[in-house]
Amino acid sequence: MREFRAIWAAYALSTAGDQLTRVALAILVFNRTDSAWLTALTYALTFIPSIFGGALLSGLADRFPRRTVMVISDLCRAGLVAVMAIPRMPLALICVLLVFVVLLGAPFRAAQAAALPDILPGERFEVGLAIRNITQQVMQLVAFAGGGLLITVITPNGALALDAVTFLLSAALVKFGMQFRPPPAGAEAGAPESAAGKAVHMMRGGMRAIWEDPALRSLTALVLLTGLLIAPEGLAAPYAQAIGHGTVGTGLLMAADPAGSALGAFLFAKLVPAHLRSRLIGPLALLAAVPLMICVIKPGLVPAMLLWAVTGALGTAYVIQSNASFTRRVPDARRGQASGLIATALLAAQGVGVLIAGVIAEFTGVFNAVAIAGVLAVVLGIGPAATWRRVNPDHAPGTGTKTAEA
Repeated sequence: MREFRAIWAAYALSTAGDQLTRVALAILVFNRTDSAWLTALTYALTFIPSIFGGALLSGLADRFPRRTVMVISDLCRAGLVAVMAIPRMPLALICVLLVFVVLLGAPFRAAQAAALPDILPGERFEVGLAIRNITQQVMQLVAFAGGGLLITVITPNGALALDAVTFLLSAALVKFGMQFRPPPAGAEAGAPESAAGKAVHMMRGGMRAIWEDPALRSLTALVLLTGLLIAPEGLAAPYAQAIGHGTVGTGLLMAADPAGSALGAFLFAKLVPAHLRSRLIGPLALLAAVPLMICVIKPGLVPAMLLWAVTGALGTAYVIQSNASFTRRVPDARRGQASGLIATALLAAQGVGVLIAGVIAEFTGVFNAVAIAGVLAVVLGIGPAATWRRVNPDHAPGTGTKTAEA
């Protein structure tokens, strides 16, 4: 499908550039300051502003043509990153520009998520989400693994310049490869006049759309469980040290989840029949936590990698279908804002999940902390899983393949 190819290529370019920028900024800041704290702070700025951007700017995807939102977001980010790439740019200014770059990513992602159901009809929507997730995980692995070597050749400033080019190419692919569609009907009904008022109005509308629908509430709660499922990534370094491995072991443990995620997304889209996918959301969410519980027996490097990879595979599979079911259920006029809100909530949940696991590890040890994260995921997931089973149309008596396909 030509239109999806264009969006996929744009997404792949942007993702690769973003991951390379994370590596480049970490090296740039550490080389200038020799401060681990400032390096970590700069790295955190590559995702923290998304929490605010998702809440306040995602509604732009419902007010304006989604192709236009994506193109303008890419062009603005290209300009900002190009300025960041100027040699000897003050670090404080780089950080300020980085915040705006990350903020502008929120409306781009919301517009893309809202447009995909129109581009990919029927079962192709889930397949498209799986392809996008695989692309993200692969680009993350490639950029993290090869980014350091590449930056030794082109320098951190060269890597930032390369990221600016990827945004320009992404904008061109979206502009000329994606069909123009007007904004959804009724998106601005009842909105206040001021820009700030409109942003708040749309944010409340998206939150209300989620809260008033038990199905959307349960799907949101299940997606937020991934905050606990990725908690081991934040404990990879102390875990590797506890089992007698150093930096290499830390990198391998951190790579286990995205590697499993890529495989899980592929297998779920390839092997699971369409009419069964939404029914498996709850069971897969609970099963994804089980491998983490096994870490209480202190498995070594390879067994731990396998366990974390299984969690990544199962977790990604149910999140893909959760996102698909969520997006289809939200009215088109609220789709961009609601999608942005759930993405924002997911970022916040991941940060909180890692923080909780870190605190637990201080008192119980790293192995127990990973296992407790799995137990908490199961305990917190039982209720939403039961609710989704009750309200999911595919669980209704008499439904089957023909009903689901219809």
